[in-house]
Amino acid sequence: MLPGMDERDASPFPAFGSLTTAAATPAAAAPGRDAVRALRLANGLRVIVWPVHDIPNIALYNWVRAGSRNEAPGITGLAHFFEHMMFNGTTRRQPGEFDRLMEAQGGSNNAFTSDDVTVYQDWFPRGALDLVLDLESDRVANLAFVPQVIESERGVVASERRLRVEDNNQGLLSEQVQAAAFVAHPYRFPTIGWPADIQSWQRSDLQRFFKTYYAPNNLTLALAGGSMPQQALALAAKYFEPLPPQPPPAPVRTREPEQLGERRVVIRRKAQTPLLQYAYKAPAACDPRGPAVNLLLSILVDGDASRLHRLLVEREKLAIEVSGHWQEGFDPGLFWLYLTLPEGVAPADVQAVLDAELANVAQRGVTDAQLARAKNLTAVGFWRRLATIDGKAQLLGEYEVFHGDWGKLFDAPAQFDKVTREAVQAVAHEILDPAKRTVGVLVAASGEPAEESRA
Repeated sequence: MLPGMDERDASPFPAFGSLTTAAATPAAAAPGRDAVRALRLANGLRVIVWPVHDIPNIALYNWVRAGSRNEAPGITGLAHFFEHMMFNGTTRRQPGEFDRLMEAQGGSNNAFTSDDVTVYQDWFPRGALDLVLDLESDRVANLAFVPQVIESERGVVASERRLRVEDNNQGLLSEQVQAAAFVAHPYRFPTIGWPADIQSWQRSDLQRFFKTYYAPNNLTLALAGGSMPQQALALAAKYFEPLPPQPPPAPVRTREPEQLGERRVVIRRKAQTPLLQYAYKAPAACDPRGPAVNLLLSILVDGDASRLHRLLVEREKLAIEVSGHWQEGFDPGLFWLYLTLPEGVAPADVQAVLDAELANVAQRGVTDAQLARAKNLTAVGFWRRLATIDGKAQLLGEYEVFHGDWGKLFDAPAQFDKVTREAVQAVAHEILDPAKRTVGVLVAASGEPAEESRA
C-alpha cells in the first residue's frame, strides 16, 4: 500500500522488443479518441463515456475530488471514512443493499482514497447500467447518517489503521516521514486519519464534509465498455441531473514553503529488518515534466535491471528490496524511494552508497539504454491498461481530474516518447537534492544506533 492511499480491499511490467528499436520508433497515438463522448450536466457533473462494442461489460469510475488534502486538524480521515460509509445504506436502501443488488446482476465494486481523491469503482454487465447509475446517484443524493452505523464504521476504520499503520512497520514509517516532509500543506495528514481524530468525529462534521464534497459539481463519472454513448449519457442525466449543485469547495490555498535542509525521522521498535525511506519534494501531476519524472523513477527502481536494484540488491547486497513511487497529486508532492535492508545492515552504510549513486544520476544523467528500457516498460504498462475497459475508465478519469482534459490521455505515448536523456537528468538534478528530502529510518529497538556504521 502506497503512502497517501487506502483501499476498501487492500508491478513492474516486463520490457518488450529491442531497446534500440523502441528508442528509434515514434510512439503511436492511442486510438479511440473519436469514439469518446463527454457531457457536463447542468448541475456541473462531468460524464465521459468510451464505448467498446466487442465487450458486453462496463467499468465505471466515480471520481470525487476529496482526499486528505481537503481535511484539517481534528477531522483528518473523513475522506477515507466516506469510502466506507458510501456502502452503508441510504434513506431509500438498507445497509448492504448496494452490494446485494449489484452482485445479483453479476457486478462487483470497490473504492479507494488518496491524498487528493476518493474513487468508487463498479464493474457490471451492460444490462445493469440503469441499475448501477440509480445506485450511484442514490448514495450521493441520499446517504444515511445513522448513529449506529457511524459508530460501527468508526470501529472498522480504527481497526484498519491498526492493521495498516500501527502494526505495519512500512506503513508507520511512511506516515511519519510524510508528516515530517510537509510543515504547512495538508498533504502532511495521513489518508486514514490520526487516531484521536478517528475517535472524535461528530455527526455534524460528517454531514458538512459530505454536503461540500459529494456535490455533483465536484464529481466526474468515467465509463468504458459495452454501451452506446447516447444511452449512458441519457441515463447519467436521468439519475444525476436532479441533484442540486453546491457552492464549490474552498480551494486549498496553502503552498508548502521551500524546504531548506534535510529532515530525518528515526523509529526504534520491534523489527527484524531495518527500513530506509527517502521522500523528495516533487512536482504536481499536471507538471509538463511529469513524463520525465516517471521515466526517472522507472530507471531507478523498476524491475531487476533498474539501477538501484542492480547496485544495492545484487552487487552490494545492502538491500533486500528497492521500490519507489511518485505522488502525482493536485499540488507538488513527494518522490519516494523505499528500501528493505538485510538484518544487521546499518542504514548509514546503505545511505552512503545510495547517496553516491543518486548524485551520479543527477550529475551525469542516464544512458541511452536505460532510458529506452524505461520507455519500453512505460509503454507496456500503458498499453496493458488501455487494453481493458477497467484501464480505459480509470485513465479517462485520471487525465480529466488530474490533468484537466481526458483528451490528453491519447497523447500520452508521444509525450513519453519525446523525453530526452537531458530532460531526465534535469528532473533528477532538481528532485534528488538532499536538502529537499526527508529521510526515514526504522531499526530494531535493541539494535545499534541508526547513525552508526558497521566499519
